[in-house]
Amino acid sequence: MNLSIPAFPLEDIIEAVIAFLTDNFAFITKGVSDVLETGINLLQDGLEFLPPWLVILVLVFLAWRLADRRVAIMTLFGLLLIWNLRLWNATIDTLILVIFSTGIAIIIGIPLGITAALSPGFNRIVMPILDFMQTMPAFVYLIPAIPFFGLGPVSAIFSTVIFAMPPSIRLTCFGIQQVPGDLVEAADAFGSTRKQKLFKLQLPLATPTIMAGVNQTIMLSLSMVVIAAMIGAKGLGGEVWKAIQRLQPGKGFVAGIGVVIVAMILDRITQKIGRGNSCE
Repeated sequence: MNLSIPAFPLEDIIEAVIAFLTDNFAFITKGVSDVLETGINLLQDGLEFLPPWLVILVLVFLAWRLADRRVAIMTLFGLLLIWNLRLWNATIDTLILVIFSTGIAIIIGIPLGITAALSPGFNRIVMPILDFMQTMPAFVYLIPAIPFFGLGPVSAIFSTVIFAMPPSIRLTCFGIQQVPGDLVEAADAFGSTRKQKLFKLQLPLATPTIMAGVNQTIMLSLSMVVIAAMIGAKGLGGEVWKAIQRLQPGKGFVAGIGVVIVAMILDRITQKIGRGNSCE
């Protein structure tokens, strides 16, 4: 006797939910898409209007002020190499997408991490969700972005934010929880309010760990922006994707070098910021 178990229609349920959301909340996603696309275009036009050497000098100065002289020198030679490889406009597009994606992920992630650290109930809810988000293949996040925002950079930002947000939440929560208990008890003994204890004790001591989360968010954003070239995002990822489609390994390798240079610059700057705060 053959026993057949009916399959659970999970994929049909997911498709029905996405169809319901897109049909009933399209005006919200359309508004968000218009605002983000306007901001992306304005920043892109402004940076591409300026001569590359001027933008390079500004970025080198920022690297020197935020990190140190060695990082500034690395930034100078790295960006000059990118300019020489004719990848300047693609690099600008990638940096813009990373800036928007990381900014949104941090704005959402750090408050959620603080809440998870201070509320055990919320922590028990959010941590399994973060485990799910971090183990889901990156390509899957591209699927819901298309019906909500269509092809283009906004969909890339949407999928990148979801993919890159977990480290900022998790490490913010971990940093606050690692604050020594005797210091927290001393703050309570001196009559500190919950707000004073958070902003004057817990967050300052947790800043190095929070910055490590920001660093990981930036790295994940950069990796996802490259993958998001499959749904219309431009930049260095688009150059890699075009090289794959046209079987041009040299062009793809050169674009990959550009991605590595951008990743190293952003990684070193955020690491130095975190170490500087820990020294203080």
